[in-house]
Amino acid sequence: MSRLVLVRHGESNVTVQRVIGGLATCSGLSPLGRQQAERLRDRWTAHREFEPDLLVSSTYPRAMETADIVAPAFPGLEVARVAGFGEHDPGPICDGLTYDEFVARFSPQAWQPDDPFVSTFPGGETIAAFHYRVGTALRTLLDEHPGRSVVVFCHGGVVDALLRQALRAPGTGGFQVFTRNTSITELEMVKSPPAPTNMWRLVRYNDAAHLNGLPPAT
Repeated sequence: MSRLVLVRHGESNVTVQRVIGGLATCSGLSPLGRQQAERLRDRWTAHREFEPDLLVSSTYPRAMETADIVAPAFPGLEVARVAGFGEHDPGPICDGLTYDEFVARFSPQAWQPDDPFVSTFPGGETIAAFHYRVGTALRTLLDEHPGRSVVVFCHGGVVDALLRQALRAPGTGGFQVFTRNTSITELEMVKSPPAPTNMWRLVRYNDAAHLNGLPPAT
């Protein structure tokens, strides 16, 4: 893989409803989220910024819907579904809770963001497990599609995890990123002499110029 383009999904129904939207309760994009995805499709239809070899989506409805809206910008390419690029899994106890219900039932004892081995969502995935899953999904892409350009329609947490791994940053803490809906994050694999191995170069982060004029997301 020579180029990795990460696209966060459009605004989701669960975000508007202030619900923890895991795989079981995700219901796709809000009307604004669909507009955001259409804007990105139109941007890439009008101007090919790169030529992808593969389109990939997580298996969450909000990511799949975003991918399906944007994909016509690249005729002839189908979207592959890869569960490994799904968002941090809140597990069956927290999936579908409103934010207020979660805070009332579990905070502050559940929220320990500086320890990647604590279950932020009781019964759900730890940050360490989440990062391992996402990193494994990326490694599989690297092994199966060497030297290719791949677009991955995913989630804010996935963008954060992959940036931290690519930049060899701490798994938690150190900095925060706020990835906008349908924004573009791009990395390239490059040689870095005198090192014998390849390394990632961050080309752009949070490019959302196509959203100009739309209302702000929730």
